[in-house]
Amino acid sequence: MTATGPITEPTASATAGSDAGEHPVVPPFAVISGALVQAALVGHEREIVDLVETVYRLHGAGDSVNPPSYFLHFSDRPTARIIALPASIGGPIRVDGLKWISSFPTNVAAGIPRASAVLILNDHDTGYPFACLEASIISASRTAASAALAADRLSRGRPRPTRIGFFGVGLIARYIHTYLAGTGWTFDQIGVYDTVADSAAGFRGYLEETGTTAPITVHDTAEDLIRASDLIVFATIAGTPHIHERSWFDHNPLVLHVSLRDLDPDILLTAANIVDDVDHCLKADTSPHLAEKRTGNRDFLTGTLEDVLAGRVTPPTDQPVVFSPFGLGVLDLALGKYVYDQTAATGQLHTVDDFFTDLRRYG
Repeated sequence: MTATGPITEPTASATAGSDAGEHPVVPPFAVISGALVQAALVGHEREIVDLVETVYRLHGAGDSVNPPSYFLHFSDRPTARIIALPASIGGPIRVDGLKWISSFPTNVAAGIPRASAVLILNDHDTGYPFACLEASIISASRTAASAALAADRLSRGRPRPTRIGFFGVGLIARYIHTYLAGTGWTFDQIGVYDTVADSAAGFRGYLEETGTTAPITVHDTAEDLIRASDLIVFATIAGTPHIHERSWFDHNPLVLHVSLRDLDPDILLTAANIVDDVDHCLKADTSPHLAEKRTGNRDFLTGTLEDVLAGRVTPPTDQPVVFSPFGLGVLDLALGKYVYDQTAATGQLHTVDDFFTDLRRYG
């Protein structure tokens, strides 16, 4: 592998000659490690949240292609899956690509993360892939940035939450806390609940290491956590709803339903429901999908986050507000392109010599 200098065009001048009537050229192919991804993202939480907002607005304006995700399931490993998220985003970003992300819950017992992923970026004009990035960090970061954006915009017009509760405390919960803290959120109380006591204790240790001054409570029951929190983060691996009691939400909290399958449909039917994309979210037996099956319609949906950003929807203050993001591939592409540009600008972009060869049409 060789290192290149800073690259300002999307794909190392792959399209630089197109406007002048010249033929596009094949871009060099880069491999970006998880360490370089972290270096490009850590400390840039506000910038990443702004980027995510830009992508939601582009998607809402139709300047994207985001087809359904494709799920690979295994008869011999029923809890595992690998998901393909193809997408394309326009505007100033202009990149196509694919995220390939696996979820193997049994990894946790072995002491390694549940999810692993790669992201392929394709040149907008030639279609050639120009980068492969470690993407579990990108995926976690775009999920957390989306949650932080939703927390900010959905809490406007109501008292800003001061008591946060984390229900499920793995890597995603950690990233969401990082992005909330990195965008100015502070809390008077932090609650923690997990069905695995060691996980709850570990997350409490992480919170203490961040230097937070808020008291941290590890709750014994799900009910205690929910009732004690104004902002609730669900980040579990639940495959079916396990929270059924509507009265636990009588204090009308803001709920970041990141894991999508925790809440009984009856809870959603008495809440204001915001999703990232209607067609994407209402499938694969997510809680909103189950609510649609139960009612036979989508009338329980209040709107999308882009509707809120554009001012077409104002979340109510007299109901629980539930944000259910399915996770859009265009967000991964945007963060991947951001990482690529940041890495190139620092001179750390490593390309693979002769990755593409035999490029003459007739030999």
